[in-house]
Amino acid sequence: MIDADTKRLSRLIALLALLQTKRLFKATELAARFGVSVRTIYRDIRSLEAAGIPLMTEEGKGYRLLDSYRLPPVMLSEQEANAIITAQHLISVNKDSSFLDAYGLAVQKIKAVFGRTTRDRANVLDDRLKVYPKAKPVTTSNHLPILQRALTNYQLIDNRYRSAQNEATSRQVEPFALLLSTEADWLLVGWCRLRQGFRIFRLDRISSLHVLNLYFEPHSITLKQYFDTLGE
Repeated sequence: MIDADTKRLSRLIALLALLQTKRLFKATELAARFGVSVRTIYRDIRSLEAAGIPLMTEEGKGYRLLDSYRLPPVMLSEQEANAIITAQHLISVNKDSSFLDAYGLAVQKIKAVFGRTTRDRANVLDDRLKVYPKAKPVTTSNHLPILQRALTNYQLIDNRYRSAQNEATSRQVEPFALLLSTEADWLLVGWCRLRQGFRIFRLDRISSLHVLNLYFEPHSITLKQYFDTLGE
């Protein structure tokens, strides 16, 4: 019984953390994610509401937290802290300087919620961990955070792009996805209005980029479906 209660408490905490992303989640989606029945999710939602958590229900769309509600910092386990430190080192091999700066600041804020022992051990790992980038000419970019915002807000971008043949063109692009290649280059997949089709752009070949005050309809195709079309 104690084990069942512990599992339920862990699930409620995980459910609350998931809802804090402010996404809408259907009960069926939550049930599949946590490996429980839809009825169990309904009970969990009622338990959170009874505990004073301000949940909103959008008929036919799902559940989400009230926009103004914020959770206090969640204490991380040593394993979770080590995963964050490791991710920081893996990310350090990518060459987008603005993203590295933003991620570094985020990690410093996350470290602030570590317990003293966890923080000390995480610092040991930080000092003893190194990721070597693949041998290749160093290329840099400075556009990743801007493109991330444009992608999530469905905003059109205007960029000056240099091809592999060193030909410069101006492109208006609807950002669709961001990829990190095996050679540690960031790639933008977007609908190019000049070519009227999906194209892949290397971020280090974008010489200038502007986010326009123009919005586009989200593409109905998923990233998996996009990859499937490449195999046709």
